[in-house]
Amino acid sequence: MNAPSPEQEIDQLRAQATALRAELEETNQGVLALYAELDQQAEQLREVSELKSRFLSYMSHEFRTPLGSILSMTRLLEDGIDGPLTDEQRRQVRFISGSASELREMVDDLLDLAKIEAGRITISPDWFDLMDLFSALRGMFRPLIEGNQVDLVFEDPPTLPLLYTDDKKLAQILRNFISNALKFTPNGQVVVSAKLVDAHSVCFSVRDTGIGIPQDLLPTLFEDFVQVDTPLQKRLRGTGLGLSLCKRFAELLGGEVGVTSELGVGSEFHVKLPLKLAAEETADADA
Repeated sequence: MNAPSPEQEIDQLRAQATALRAELEETNQGVLALYAELDQQAEQLREVSELKSRFLSYMSHEFRTPLGSILSMTRLLEDGIDGPLTDEQRRQVRFISGSASELREMVDDLLDLAKIEAGRITISPDWFDLMDLFSALRGMFRPLIEGNQVDLVFEDPPTLPLLYTDDKKLAQILRNFISNALKFTPNGQVVVSAKLVDAHSVCFSVRDTGIGIPQDLLPTLFEDFVQVDTPLQKRLRGTGLGLSLCKRFAELLGGEVGVTSELGVGSEFHVKLPLKLAAEETADADA
């Protein structure tokens, strides 16, 4: 059998190259079609996400007006504008007021979620003293713990420099941590503290002596709509968004959140933030 001539070998190589080019072209066409399909699906997901955010924002705004009216009316009734209330009437009015306040908190959480997902959340950093923040939080929670079997303690922090961040977002994170701690601590103590981590960051901590959280739930605790399944939780209402919003706010402020817990012993939630919010963090949030 005669060996192929050089011309025949070249023709075979050309034929193989042509076939390979055709195969590559077909593969490229398939990849381009796949990219086009993925782009289309991504666009559909963006549209769905935007519609969800619009719906949440719209419904939240619509709920806030009647809830505000209900709370205003209950305050007027408690103040005795239309005459004094009996003890039972006062108890019922307070129940209505408490339920409306809980519902307003849920609505506020949904509205914040919609703003974050739509990229419309605003970060407004400024210089402030940590002691001013602690004083405001102490005054805010004082009426809620009167007569309770839980002590809310704000530890005097070590000497800290002025912080440059969004104090309202930080206050919202700490309010969520403190509220949760009070809810899940039937008796005992909730302690709020702050300390320097290094020359550039500070860590705020809220620890309690409450019921604690199972270890298997800790990795998902900061996800949307996650709630701890306990008998106490079943008596408390909420959206399951509070901790998720804490995580998102912390990330917007250039920080992070975390938790440690032991069943029957208590939990500790913390948020670590830079002492000074970087300019690019503000720009990213407002984009």
